[in-house]
Amino acid sequence: MGILNVTPDSFSDGGIYAGTSAALAHAREMIAEGAEIIDIGGESTRPGAAEVPAAEEIARTCPVIAALRAEWGGSISIDTSKAAVAAAALKAGADIVNDVSGLTADPEMPGVCAASGCGVVIMHMQGDPRTMQISPHYEDVVAEVAAFFRERLATLGAAGIDPECICLDPGIGFGKTVEHNLALLRAIPALGIAGRPVLLGVSRKSFIGKALGSSDLADRAWPTVAITAWAREAGAMIHRVHDVKPNAEALRMTEAILHGVD
Repeated sequence: MGILNVTPDSFSDGGIYAGTSAALAHAREMIAEGAEIIDIGGESTRPGAAEVPAAEEIARTCPVIAALRAEWGGSISIDTSKAAVAAAALKAGADIVNDVSGLTADPEMPGVCAASGCGVVIMHMQGDPRTMQISPHYEDVVAEVAAFFRERLATLGAAGIDPECICLDPGIGFGKTVEHNLALLRAIPALGIAGRPVLLGVSRKSFIGKALGSSDLADRAWPTVAITAWAREAGAMIHRVHDVKPNAEALRMTEAILHGVD
């Protein structure tokens, strides 16, 4: 899953893909490098980020989704917690709703997803992007994230979403300390609740820099690749990344070791 932030305030790319033309060019580049899903987001979810009105989020994302759908048959994901944005994105050609709130922020989101039959990413987050990193606390982070996934699967199934449409994201960096993140990475095999696939998003995140003692964003790129390879061996099946080529190569090499070469 290649990350395409069409925001002016992304933590990782400084808004350089905020225009439709630049966004399309970057999507094409990621597809050429091996991305099978393009995840398009119009609102930053970095710690402390300000909320964006739904109309603005739609204006940022839907022209890119429609243009990409017109030329590509792969999977397109909309990264949003707003039902109105999700509905507009699905109408424009998106296939997946990637909601950092786990479909809890907007009461209309489960209905939008159920009606469309789209893919759904259920992510765990403690708090919200404006407050999540102030003082995250858990008695047992792995048990609490797993319990959240079980509750969401039951609730969303009752709301009409086919469990086969759902994948689970432990929300690395979303209301978690470095130790919480590392504990969740160690526990990947236990997080595929009810056999649902695990999606992992660690790309360029600050816990990597903290673990390595570096404040340079560039120093997080190759450790991301290392985590991708390790997480694939541990069972994570979808990997949300900025740098597609090295991560895709790490996945292919790991899979060759695990299963051989076709």
